Amino acid sequence: MKWKKFAFVFAVTAALAAPAFATDLKIGIGEDPDALDPDQSRTFVGEVIFAAMCDKLVAITPQLDLIPQLATEWAWSGDGTILTMTLRDGVTFQDGTPFNAEAVVANIDRSMNLPESRRKSELTSIENVKANGDLEVVFTLNAPDATLLARFAARSGAMMSPTAFNAAGLDFANGPVCVGPFKFRERIQQDRIVLDKDPNYWNADAIHFDSVTYLPILDSTVRLANLRSGDLDIIERVAATDLDSATSDTGLTVAQSPGLGYAGITININNGAGADTPFAKNKLLRQAFSLAIDRQALNQVVFNGAFTPGNQPFPPNSPWYDQDIPVPARDIDKAKALMLEAGVDSVDVALTVPNNPQSLQIAQVLQSMVAEAGFKLTVNATEFATMLAAQTAGDYQADLVGWSGYVDPDANLNQFVTCAGGINDTKYCNPEIDELMSAARASTDPAVRKQNYDAARVILNQDLPLMYLYHSTWIWAMDKGLTGFVPYPDGLIRLEDVTKG
Repeated sequence: MKWKKFAFVFAVTAALAAPAFATDLKIGIGEDPDALDPDQSRTFVGEVIFAAMCDKLVAITPQLDLIPQLATEWAWSGDGTILTMTLRDGVTFQDGTPFNAEAVVANIDRSMNLPESRRKSELTSIENVKANGDLEVVFTLNAPDATLLARFAARSGAMMSPTAFNAAGLDFANGPVCVGPFKFRERIQQDRIVLDKDPNYWNADAIHFDSVTYLPILDSTVRLANLRSGDLDIIERVAATDLDSATSDTGLTVAQSPGLGYAGITININNGAGADTPFAKNKLLRQAFSLAIDRQALNQVVFNGAFTPGNQPFPPNSPWYDQDIPVPARDIDKAKALMLEAGVDSVDVALTVPNNPQSLQIAQVLQSMVAEAGFKLTVNATEFATMLAAQTAGDYQADLVGWSGYVDPDANLNQFVTCAGGINDTKYCNPEIDELMSAARASTDPAVRKQNYDAARVILNQDLPLMYLYHSTWIWAMDKGLTGFVPYPDGLIRLEDVTKG
């Protein structure tokens, strides 16, 4: 009896000594991300993971206002060329390295000068950045830049441990270290990414999970089935065709938000051997291809009308949308006339798409539509990160790809169409576009900025290095017991104050 009593007391004591909770949150994501390095990354799902792992200098509200995160306040000089930021005190990176002004300087230097950095074109306005003591950073610009603060609310503002990235180099992506609610534990490609709560995080009281596991599941319907079975707690990008089913499920909660970005076709204009095609060399063929697409029908067939047809990097309800160039109606006769003007009546085009059911359905609809104008569209499906790597290398003709979008319009356009743009995989280059993009950045007057974007739209609508198709609505579904989730227009999953009943 005494032994049994001792065992019972030991068990109770052990239970009391255990953590108050030991909860793992499981999140279903649509693809496996690329490099887990804010400087090298370009995928949306990468940003979903950074939202739990890497705080930024600036954050946003669901209403898209800029608010403090690792920078607690900031001020501009009268001429808009000096930005002074005050940093949050008492913060450390996940490896114990102090977060201070010198760390910010090191991060910005890496983003601007790492050869593989995709952030370079986002930060060209910065002439120099200096630490003024431990908690003040001073940015001196070569010209006013209305976009910079919004950039600091995205990957350009994500803070990584200088100790870690100096030691690891490009391998930093295999063991990223930031300031954030969760720290990296492991990644198994195409299977899972696991993060553990950082107990030393400056806002740790708002985090109610011991770990979070991200599981890439390409098929959105399979993601939903895994959520219903209890294998997942929340999923992103519920298919529009599954929306009614998910909404009517009493065991689930559905959240939605209009998106900031677009989906479309990126065309290889001048990027290596993949650009040696009539489609790349003749804009009349690209114009014909665009006119052969019925964007309204595409939205109805694939998305049950839940998304918004588009022809620009901004949706039609955006203040930055150019109303003078509306979404074109399908015009097969005009498309054929443009083909004849280009001297052909048939053109082969190879379209690469991510290997998920929705992308394949989009491609099949496009294939049928453009065939009526004389385009022989072949569809090649591949893993998403592999597709992006090939796109960067120029090993593609045209890719079906989107952009999740950011607060400032510059982020939806500049880096894709300027000659030195960090994600300009088309290698389209037009000095007039560069001048217009620079002028839009340099002005703090929205009317002046829009005038420049509209002027660029006239040119880009003719050259068509990017062909826009639609604008998504973000749709999440989660277990009914999950509370505190707030939908944001950027589509990211933020875990502050989220709890699981």
